[in-house]
Amino acid sequence: MDMIPESNYLQLCGTPAGAPVWSHSSRGVEFWRFPLSVRRLSGTADLLNVVARRRLLDTLALQDAGKLQLVGELRSFNNRSGSGAKLVISAFARELRFTDAEDENRLFLRGTLCKPPTLRQTPLGRDICDLMLAVNRPYGRSDYLPCICWGSLARQAGRWQVGDRLRLEGRVQSRRYLKNTESGPIERTAYEVSVLTASPDESPPP
Repeated sequence: MDMIPESNYLQLCGTPAGAPVWSHSSRGVEFWRFPLSVRRLSGTADLLNVVARRRLLDTLALQDAGKLQLVGELRSFNNRSGSGAKLVISAFARELRFTDAEDENRLFLRGTLCKPPTLRQTPLGRDICDLMLAVNRPYGRSDYLPCICWGSLARQAGRWQVGDRLRLEGRVQSRRYLKNTESGPIERTAYEVSVLTASPDESPPP
């Protein structure tokens, strides 16, 4: 992690799983989104939402692409529309290029714990801890990113407190679940950071 100075650094390598569609406009700039399938070592694939500037996508022909490498950030958006997830997590692309490399999913974060950790156990007795990390962006904005730790790291994370500054390394994962609604169960997808290593961050704030 010491080789990565950024507070939010994401590198993905995977296969586009759909054509880009319009996402939103900001300050006269168009942003489009598309799904990227990234395989884990187990063979399971995470289907991740990618957001990129239109002019970046114009340099690529995704319909003819094999694999793409992305360098960027993991971002969050508070969805107030009333439909879908309240916290929308996506991979923001700063660089996109074609590649023949193996699938990759690496994330480095520096941020502040903004909710009390939730330490619990799976039905099989494995320790798990849920965290919410606030990662600063320029111009006073922040991304709020759900993270999950396992085993001995989960027990360590359960002792952290709101306001602690942390350095994390892990990967972005997607997880399907059923949400009960008045019209019946609806399948949805949650996105979270699966933490591989974590430690207190004693360096000056970015």
